[in-house]
Amino acid sequence: MQNAAPKPNPLLEIALTIVAPGLILMQFSGEAQLGNVGALLLALALPIGWGLWDGLRRRKLNWLAVIGVVSTLLTGGIGLLQLDTHWFAIKEGAVPALMALVIGASAWTRHPLIHALVFDAALLDVGRIERALVARGNAGAFETLLRQATLLLALTFFCSAAASYALARGLVTSPAGSEAFNQELGRLTLLSYPLIALPSMLLMMGLMFWLARGARRLTGIAIGEMFRGP
Repeated sequence: MQNAAPKPNPLLEIALTIVAPGLILMQFSGEAQLGNVGALLLALALPIGWGLWDGLRRRKLNWLAVIGVVSTLLTGGIGLLQLDTHWFAIKEGAVPALMALVIGASAWTRHPLIHALVFDAALLDVGRIERALVARGNAGAFETLLRQATLLLALTFFCSAAASYALARGLVTSPAGSEAFNQELGRLTLLSYPLIALPSMLLMMGLMFWLARGARRLTGIAIGEMFRGP
């Protein structure tokens, strides 16, 4: 059986999807360079092309990547159609807000989304964990823990949505399609990682640590022993 393609280098991914598009919009939007439309199209082509290439290479659909591509296309549409920049701020906040709603709604289903994200049978000894929960009478408590973790994950995305809207509203104020709009969009792209994406990642890491501690308490199994051996 052929091995799946490895995941890409995260630094290369950040460079192609965040840094390079931002620099292109800020440095090449002038009429003497690529022009407003040319710079915008090139900046949008990089994350879209990267997402499509990585999906075909690994033969695996990543729903987060799909949302990213759709968000990028919407950004391009707002710029090319020269819509009011308030729509851009709404789009920036709407994408993580929609994800928050989907994640939060899953908390009240039989399979909260956090279960699918964390409990991968290929990595964790799910059978052993379930047997330990049943033996200790904590199966119900564990489901409650998963539901709480799912709601906290949704809250993280809601915070990201509010921050994304506020940052876009404050930075992108020039008419869409103008050189100033492209430069502000590039500045927003570069600042969104340290101001929004990185704090969100730290919150998620804290959430995963809290969930792992809860699982250890309910199962009596050390965190390292929950993982399958090589």
